[in-house]
Amino acid sequence: MNFEKVKVKKELAGIEVYFNEPLSNYTNTCTGGPADLLVLPTSVAEVKQVINWVNQKQIPLTVLGNSSNLIVKDGGIRGVVMILTNLNRIQILKNQIIAESGALLIDVAQIAGEESLTGMEPLSGIPGSVGGAVFMNAGAYGGEISQVVKSVLAVSREGELRTYRGNELRFGYRHSRFQDEDEIVLQAVFELQTGQQAEIFNRMREYSFLRASKQPLEYPSCGSVFKRPAGHYTGKLIHDAGLQGFQIGGAQVSKKHAGFIVNVDHATATDYQEVIQYIQRVIKDKFDVQLETEVRIIGEEKE
Repeated sequence: MNFEKVKVKKELAGIEVYFNEPLSNYTNTCTGGPADLLVLPTSVAEVKQVINWVNQKQIPLTVLGNSSNLIVKDGGIRGVVMILTNLNRIQILKNQIIAESGALLIDVAQIAGEESLTGMEPLSGIPGSVGGAVFMNAGAYGGEISQVVKSVLAVSREGELRTYRGNELRFGYRHSRFQDEDEIVLQAVFELQTGQQAEIFNRMREYSFLRASKQPLEYPSCGSVFKRPAGHYTGKLIHDAGLQGFQIGGAQVSKKHAGFIVNVDHATATDYQEVIQYIQRVIKDKFDVQLETEVRIIGEEKE
């Protein structure tokens, strides 16, 4: 899709915009083709401005966060891509933390610790944004974001602001209402408990050590690739199938943790997809278990 640069910059004045921008610059896998038009709003007002603009122009809109559990295909994404990482303000209100969707979980957890608020520790090492974590109901070490979220402010594709609480959020395993509804997470309110600051930071250090010792943080990756199938551990299935170290192009099943696929040598999104599909076929053939992807795969194939 071709855009008239001068016209777009005038109509979206004040908003950071890029044309034909490689999304490999923004994904944790360092892969992904170009966005026809990339916009980086810094406020809710700017988000609504972009939504109204694409609606008027009838242009497709794709919204991304920190892109830590995401693969963008090599053909990129047509239309407008809106990345919310600059929408990242964090506020404290007694035992609550109000964080915009682009704020990183690690920063929210750090601020919670500094305020002696407990509850965020298991999530402190997840390399994702608040919006993405709410969207996926991210979790680690027995904790899920659903356990600490009090409410979520979202905006519809028509530009209408809505607040959701409790059961309205429809949290499940790696699932929330925002996977079913065409709405964009703008902000989350976390309700935490008062704790001992030293104990909070000790737990955060323990989780950080566990993550560093077990996960291949030295390479670009999309995090946990597959959902855990009932009655099984994904990493063990892949290990038992002899797939650790299996590689296509630059994408490799991590030798450190079989549940991760890492970019060891200029991998493409196609490399990632082919490794994922191969793992799924082998695990189905060997163990009659169908692995479902946790990572989101979006965009178009390269022609």
